[in-house]
Amino acid sequence: FIRKVAGFMLFKPRVIICVPSGITEVEERAVVDAGIQAGCRRVFLIEEPVAAAIGAGIDITKPDGHMVVDIGGGTADIAVISLSGVVESASIKVAGDQFNEAVIKYMRRKHNILVGESTAEKMKIAIGCVYPKEEETFMDVKGRCLLTGLPKTITVSSAEMLEAFEEPAERILESIHSVLERTPPELVADVSTNGIVMTGGGSLVEGFDKLITSRTGIATTVAENAIACVAEGTGRSLDMIGNMQEGTINLSRRRQIN
Repeated sequence: FIRKVAGFMLFKPRVIICVPSGITEVEERAVVDAGIQAGCRRVFLIEEPVAAAIGAGIDITKPDGHMVVDIGGGTADIAVISLSGVVESASIKVAGDQFNEAVIKYMRRKHNILVGESTAEKMKIAIGCVYPKEEETFMDVKGRCLLTGLPKTITVSSAEMLEAFEEPAERILESIHSVLERTPPELVADVSTNGIVMTGGGSLVEGFDKLITSRTGIATTVAENAIACVAEGTGRSLDMIGNMQEGTINLSRRRQIN
């Protein structure tokens, strides 16, 4: 990828890599080393919630506290950000993939039907929800009956998806509560005023913003173009590389010079 982008440049490129907020120093070093071996001159690491906040249009340089909940495919990253740095954060391995697994397990347990990953993804998008819908929706689902081994089609409701998603959604809520409990009171007050911003593909599961609002009492919104917020924020942070080198912006926790 770097060869395609940079071609045969005289100087090696500088690269910003987005990492989960709970990454260890050993994992950081591994990411940096991988970047150097791939042909980078310098490698900067930016935490996913920070990149998501930038991509969502939040001014992270101000002293106000902002909470970002980024639900990707493999991890959910929750963080309170202020003055360009992460004040408190949590990273859990409960996200879009785990919601798909919850659907597969539910279908097996409730209906004795085995469905694949792609079918579970379609169900999540079409009728998935984590907060009761005003009007129930339905979807015909095809799978293999575990009793007969033959193909079978059944109709699944959004209420059943709500039941299937209860456990992973609850774990994300617990992490949000945990981060809020560890955050200084002044910043919690800011978060209460500014609201919680959700990013990532997992945030598009219907009703997630309503669920968080009802459980925390803090207004929660899904960012525009939530799926691309982390990528866009990482790209915009390129404008801050000069400050990152000076050490005045807490976006890079490690840097490597070749």
